[in-house]
This record gives sequence, structure tokens and C-alpha cells, in this order.
Amino acid sequence: MPESWHSRTLRWRFNLFPAYRGTGARIAYIASDFREVRVKLPLSWRSRNYVGTIFGGSLYGSIDPIYMIMLIHILGSEYVVWDKSASIRFRKPGRSTLFATFRIDDAEIDAIRAATAGGEPVDRTYPVDLVDRDGVVHASAEKIVYIRRK
Repeated sequence: MPESWHSRTLRWRFNLFPAYRGTGARIAYIASDFREVRVKLPLSWRSRNYVGTIFGGSLYGSIDPIYMIMLIHILGSEYVVWDKSASIRFRKPGRSTLFATFRIDDAEIDAIRAATAGGEPVDRTYPVDLVDRDGVVHASAEKIVYIRRK
């Protein structure tokens, strides 16, 4: 699905936001319905650590807010969405550009709406991998997002 003017503007703003810009990552794509986001994290002076690989903080920072922001846009203002916790496992040193793809499908949105219909909050867990061009996983993260109807 192509980017819309709204999703493209959000991507530009996100990439200019100092806290995200400092990670060295860039949002490469946001689908117009916000159900897919792609992130690119190059090995550069911004993201390089002491031993010449991608800094762990850049690895995590590049993926940190993405699922929460996707869900805020998909669910709308009737929902409260917060990042609750996260874990990351570093599998291989990042010596080249890494990529992450975030997807939320219709079944997940339906499950969230059903679980929160009675006003009860729900925690949802979302995995994401940072991979190189060959698909080799360099880091695996798991985000837990808190969701509740207002």
C-alpha cells in the first residue's frame, strides 16, 4: 500500500525529531493505513560504538516507539495506547545497514477491539527483528503494549 500525504508527513516529522534522529535510524516507509512501517538503521558515525558495530542503544531506539505509534493511528482517539515494557536480544554484531518491518493485520485489530470492548485494558506482545540485506537476524526485540478504551 502506498504512503498517503498524512503518513509521508508523519515519516518526515519522525525522521527530523531529535530523539529519534539521534538513534541514527530512519523511517523508510509508513503505509497509508499505518499497518506497516519499515525502518532502516545504517552503520554510521551516529550509530557506531567503540568496537565499530551498531550501538545497542541505536538498535533498540530505532524500534522503540513504532508499534505504539502504529496502534495510536490505527485505533484512533477512543483508545489509550502506551508502551509498557520491552526486551531485546542481541544475536550478531551489526556491521552493515539493518532493517526492521513492523506489521499489524486486521485480525490483530479485531482481537484488540474485542478484548477491550468491556473497558478492560489488554497487553499485547509484538516481536520484531533487525535484519541485514540477506535476512540474517542481528537483534530480536519484543514489545509489550498496553491498550484500553477511553
